[in-house]
Amino acid sequence: MELIQHKDSPRFVIVNEKDNVAVVVNDNGIAKGRKFESGLKAVDNIPQAHKVALCDISKDDVVIRYGQVIGRAANSIEKGSWVKENNLIMPESPTLDNLPTGDAVQGKESSLEGYTFEGFKNEDGTVGTRNLLGITTTVQCVKGVLEHVIERIRKELLPKYPNVDGVVGLTHSYGCGVAINAKDSDIPIRTVANLSRNPNLAGEPLVIGLGCEKLQPEQIRSEVLTTNSTGKSNFYKLQDSTSGFAGMMEDILEMAEIRLQALNLRKRKPCPLSELVVGMQCGGSDSFSGITANPLLGFASDLMVRAGATVMFSEVTEVRDAVALLTSRCENKTIAEALVKELAWYDQYLAQGETDRSANTTPGNKAGGLSNIVEKALGSIAKSGSCSISDVIGPGERIKNKGLVFCATPASDFICGTLQLAAGMNLHVFTTGRGTPYGLAMAPVVKVSSRTELAERWPDLIDIDAGQIANGQKTIEKMGWELFHYYLDVASGRERTWAEQHKIYNDLVLFNPAPVT
Repeated sequence: MELIQHKDSPRFVIVNEKDNVAVVVNDNGIAKGRKFESGLKAVDNIPQAHKVALCDISKDDVVIRYGQVIGRAANSIEKGSWVKENNLIMPESPTLDNLPTGDAVQGKESSLEGYTFEGFKNEDGTVGTRNLLGITTTVQCVKGVLEHVIERIRKELLPKYPNVDGVVGLTHSYGCGVAINAKDSDIPIRTVANLSRNPNLAGEPLVIGLGCEKLQPEQIRSEVLTTNSTGKSNFYKLQDSTSGFAGMMEDILEMAEIRLQALNLRKRKPCPLSELVVGMQCGGSDSFSGITANPLLGFASDLMVRAGATVMFSEVTEVRDAVALLTSRCENKTIAEALVKELAWYDQYLAQGETDRSANTTPGNKAGGLSNIVEKALGSIAKSGSCSISDVIGPGERIKNKGLVFCATPASDFICGTLQLAAGMNLHVFTTGRGTPYGLAMAPVVKVSSRTELAERWPDLIDIDAGQIANGQKTIEKMGWELFHYYLDVASGRERTWAEQHKIYNDLVLFNPAPVT
């Protein structure tokens, strides 16, 4: 990446030597008539993070960013002009046939030895970065009661158990009024089941149901009906209460306190990085996301994989247009075929709704300089770094292999985060260019801004300012090592992210492509 520096003069970033557009760096953009150090003169007022043409581009000629075609010129574009959505024709979606496989898999770099984090070891072999009481639900009907229970737990019980980090209600809108045996209904069911097994909840479910719902506890986990070590059941049905609302409250509080007593005995212990599962996501992206924040995550991802950790990237529509770059990095043909299968399934899912991947880009993305989903996808996959892809899992499935894993999820922030939690994520990192207060109750969320201007406006929401890369203050390598160590500090509880400190938590949102009756 080449950065044209000098703070007081017009600046731009060129990502690849093949590019015929560059991205404006200056906070307030570039005024018409200003000259860059290269001699390029702006013929339009060009906002920050938007593209400037580095040469004359004739109508129908390709526009190149990241060394890849992001569109064709809808009209002639003069050198120094603002290149934006309305003068680009988006390419057709790439075919899923005859894709390269494994040709870009690099030789494995040396392992990073000696790195550990302080975590909570679970009986199922997983490790939590937080020590949380989780209460799973089978149906939305019980949410109101559970909210009352959780409020009382926080006020009356948690103060007695200082080693417990908090209580989380796994509420959702599924469970009743659904075609429980329909095609693809397994996706929300396995999501709920695997959420209850998240390492940060000690890998053991406490489940609250109504009683008459279609989603029964044995569909979440057959063992929830067994008793725990105290002889008490792990499952409670509100319809079994003989003492009304008050009875429900006392019954659930009794079950919760038994679990809190056990959780409070747990202590952090040194754990290998092989037990750390990092989920990566972006939201409110801008043109800088693919220049600063996402490449930063990619560098740190490579370090984490070399140290033995598992790292997930996701968001199907935000990798679809770069599929060939990903199949080239799959370790073998089987993994590449699994990736293509997930992308093909999602193509069909979108087609059923009479839409396509172009619906992904938001008004904020476009205001931040991203002209279309092709450009957005090329920046998004930068999060995945350069390591080979060791596995692909479907929505709601649980991680099986270590290394770099593609977790097939929608790009929706809330659904993606929920599915990554179900996959076993115990640490989350989220990049943003436009800004979002996004957070999760079940796992700490490290928030990384793509621009310094955002970090300065939101100093108590942004944890890491990747804009320092575009400003020339730090290299990706230097910040990548800093982020690597910050992950370990957050995972070990030595650092608390801003979202944790403010208790900013988004709802869990299930992905349910099956019919609702």
